[in-house]
Amino acid sequence: MGAKDDVAMDQISEKKRGKNKLKSKKKAEDVVDGVAMDDMSDKKSGKSKVKSKKQEAEEHEEQLKRLKETQAEFFEYMKEHDEDLLKFDAAEFEDDDADVEADTDVEDTEKQGVDETAVAKKVNEQKTITAAMVDSWCKLIREDGKLGAVRSILRAYRTACHYGDDTGDDPSAKFSVMSSAVFNKIMIFVLSEMDGILRKLLRLPATGGMKDTIMELTNTRPWKNYNHLVKSYLGNSLHVLNQMTDQGMISFTLRRLKHSSVFLSAFPSLLRKYIKVALHFWGTGSSSISVVSLLFLRDLCIRLGSDCVDDCIKGMYKAYVLNCQFVNAVKLQHISFLGNCFIELLGTDISASYQHAFVFIRQLAMILREALNTKTKEAFRKVYQWKFIHCLELWTGAVCAYSSQSELRPVAYPLAQIISGVARLVPTARYIPLRLRCVSMLNRIAASTGTFIPVSMLLMDMLDMKELSRPPTGGVGKGVDLRTLLKVSKPAVKTRAFQEACVYSVVEELVEHLTQWSYSVAFFELSSIPTLRLRSFYKSTKAERFRKEMKQLISQIEANSEFVNKKRASVGFQPNEPAATSFLEDEKKARESPLSQYAVIIRQRAKQRNESLVESDVIVGEDSAVFGKNAPSSDEEEDEADRNEKGAAAFNSSWLPGSDSKEKEAEEEEENTKKKKRKRKSQAEKKQVEEGAGEDDVVEDFVFSSDEEDDLFDIEGDKDEDDDDVDEDEIAEPETKTSKKTKGTYKTWHKNYKKTKNKKKARVA
Repeated sequence: MGAKDDVAMDQISEKKRGKNKLKSKKKAEDVVDGVAMDDMSDKKSGKSKVKSKKQEAEEHEEQLKRLKETQAEFFEYMKEHDEDLLKFDAAEFEDDDADVEADTDVEDTEKQGVDETAVAKKVNEQKTITAAMVDSWCKLIREDGKLGAVRSILRAYRTACHYGDDTGDDPSAKFSVMSSAVFNKIMIFVLSEMDGILRKLLRLPATGGMKDTIMELTNTRPWKNYNHLVKSYLGNSLHVLNQMTDQGMISFTLRRLKHSSVFLSAFPSLLRKYIKVALHFWGTGSSSISVVSLLFLRDLCIRLGSDCVDDCIKGMYKAYVLNCQFVNAVKLQHISFLGNCFIELLGTDISASYQHAFVFIRQLAMILREALNTKTKEAFRKVYQWKFIHCLELWTGAVCAYSSQSELRPVAYPLAQIISGVARLVPTARYIPLRLRCVSMLNRIAASTGTFIPVSMLLMDMLDMKELSRPPTGGVGKGVDLRTLLKVSKPAVKTRAFQEACVYSVVEELVEHLTQWSYSVAFFELSSIPTLRLRSFYKSTKAERFRKEMKQLISQIEANSEFVNKKRASVGFQPNEPAATSFLEDEKKARESPLSQYAVIIRQRAKQRNESLVESDVIVGEDSAVFGKNAPSSDEEEDEADRNEKGAAAFNSSWLPGSDSKEKEAEEEEENTKKKKRKRKSQAEKKQVEEGAGEDDVVEDFVFSSDEEDDLFDIEGDKDEDDDDVDEDEIAEPETKTSKKTKGTYKTWHKNYKKTKNKKKARVA
């Protein structure tokens, strides 16, 4: 009985368990159905639950107003400690109901099964930017200052800047189609007006500003609300600037972006990219683009300070060196213009400029020390190249421009030592042009710093060279422009034209040196040795034109000595006393000394001779290369009409970003094929060029290539016979390498003539 009762009880419990399972299943199904019904109801009422940003902003503003009534103590506490949170303005937010309704309308049409073609057509119509839309946005911004119109025009500006990019069909883009006329209208308005609009939104002054102002602004509520607009404007402008090729567009864009350059202090990544682009335009563009790029970089350095000064100085120095590879009369003016631009930038921060000047001058000194210690041709080539010489001239100009500043005066002495060492490195007649450039640099440093630098011995040593004192054996020769040469060929050294250019240049530099000290109480003593050596050259030379030149110079020096001796005979101070510094001060201001008057005549003669050597007088930045300390930093005074006129002149073509990408690719392919052909041709002619290429002084990155001729730097003198085949035509174009061995020079003809003459005498005997 007990066992049966247990079995019955187990069956009853199993039935109860089954009933409980069924009940739980029904409850779960009811819960799921309830959730589904709730979801359906939420979906149906989704339109009513969506709130725009403007509505949320208005509700928040009402809550802040009620806070004063409900919690007065907390309101007073917030007013004392963080009053900006209470100054909330709902009018700053845009009403985006139109966007929400547009999205819901598209969803409804999809649900209702409207044709896909009709939907695509509607979307395309929505994405098309027309001139009427741009005009309406501009009108709303100018008259009412609508924030929604500002955002719309910036979206259109982004589309314009990225037009033609391979982004595919982006459904999230609000605008994507426009014409060239609409593109020009958007670019003109945004570049001309957006800086002022952003400054109003951020509550900044209409112009100017420094880095500290922007750093303080980043902690305020206006910046948190509108910094994305500033970043969008600067980022899209940088994107389209990288694609522009027209000089007018680039100049106008950079000129307008200069007004907003202070905002770059809040975006370091954009700042670095802008510096890179501006440096590229400065180094590779024309004179107008270089000037605008310089003003942009200079404005950055003034407003942002140390954040960009170092990068700008390093980048401009590198770009300057890369432009000094080839030199002729026209390129020399452009290099001088770039050097003046660099010197102008150094003036923005003299203390930082001293650090860079010290480092770069020290690099030049190390290269010279290596050449003096090793005395190898490779080491000499690193010194005797255009890049090295132009770097010396660049820092000479910097020292002369800021000689009154105490920061840069200490580098004048090591710079003068380096220049003197370069002038004495290879004392041969073939390097007289380089030595004259060094003497000219030393004269400039002495004149600007008021320091005596003994350059007369360098000049007198050149006159003592046999190539200048003996009659020329190479004929008349072509005119020699010593400004475009560092080294001349051996046949050119023996020409009459080379002798005249060297002697007249030595006289000019000696007159400049002596004129600087023509009012010194010790002029008689410092001019005595040069006078003796000039008399020696007068006796040794047989050229009447040189004897006449030396006689006139000696007479002027003696007349100046008498002028100084008469004045100092009546003074009672010693040469080492402070009163000696004011000796002949009035006469110096009036330029009454004989040498000062003679120097004016010599300068005019030198100018005429240099102009006669230039075939085409093309001025590249000659007038605009000189910047004063008070150079105009901006064009803020131009009115709206001028801005619109300049913008219309710049953006008046049918160009669109990305429209010429295929043409660029084709051009790049053609250039690559041409480069390959040139490389093959140069390799095939390498053996023939080795003897005739010795006059190329161009070096890439301070390293000479291995295919240059071995006797490029002949230290022992003109003893190599390999240079006998160098043609005299290399004087006119020293940078161009000849592909054939030149024959028929005067020396080879003279040898053949002697041989035939000796044979005839032997037959007669």
